[in-house]
Amino acid sequence: MKKITALLLAVLMLATLCCSCGTNNGDTNTTTDKVKVIDVALSEESYAFCVSKTDAELLGQVNAYLKKIKEDGTFDAICDKYFGDGTPAQITSATEDASKDQLVVATSTGFEPFEMVDAGKFSGIDLEIADGLAKYLGKELVIKDMQFEAVVTSVQQGLCDIGMAGLTITPARQEVVTFSDSYYSANQVLVVPADNTEFDACKTADNVVAILNAKNADCKIGCQRGTTGAIYIEGDSDDPDGYGFAGLPATKMEYDYAALAFTAMINGEVDYVIVDDAPANAIAKAVNG
Repeated sequence: MKKITALLLAVLMLATLCCSCGTNNGDTNTTTDKVKVIDVALSEESYAFCVSKTDAELLGQVNAYLKKIKEDGTFDAICDKYFGDGTPAQITSATEDASKDQLVVATSTGFEPFEMVDAGKFSGIDLEIADGLAKYLGKELVIKDMQFEAVVTSVQQGLCDIGMAGLTITPARQEVVTFSDSYYSANQVLVVPADNTEFDACKTADNVVAILNAKNADCKIGCQRGTTGAIYIEGDSDDPDGYGFAGLPATKMEYDYAALAFTAMINGEVDYVIVDDAPANAIAKAVNG
């Protein structure tokens, strides 16, 4: 099993040690698991990197690099480090210096397994690609860690060269930045406490949504701020450029990082979490041990 090194995730795991383990159907047998992922795709989306609308040269270089690493097996090897038994690389960011030839990357850590940080050392699928891209371009890598909502804006305003943060291609974002070719397909999934059995028989998204639609505002669903999961809960059917999500009757609870939403659920502050499938499974594995 891969080792998750993100600092936030380590804090999450320490916090959960203080919580009691769940029981199964009211008996006295405890389970080591604290959460479980409902393996039903609620939506489908594509991840890509974003660059300024004025930087056609960098866009071409990014797409050429993505094509190269997919053809030569590098991309699969990186993914194996996080989904298989490989060992994640530890990546160091240089200090930003306008006098140097640098690739300045906007990201938002705490979104395992795409971007993590521990004691100043970065790792994750996106950031290993960033490290390789910088070397491919002959540039020094600078990683700027920020809240997710600021990533696209920082690229749009020219504060960073590229956004690499598990970004979903959306019409609204396409209005302000240009996206590279897609490199990963993702789904939104529901995460519940380990002893919850409401969704065990669900086979389709409609099955899951039917149960969620029977809830009311007393039901609280956690998500990462500014993500597709947040939009899924709130709904955007009135937005002609949106996903067309109907929304849920539950109350949306937003957190700066996906791992914090898991902490809130384990501590009983929210009932469920909706997040992309890759971080959902990565955080669940780390929490459950």
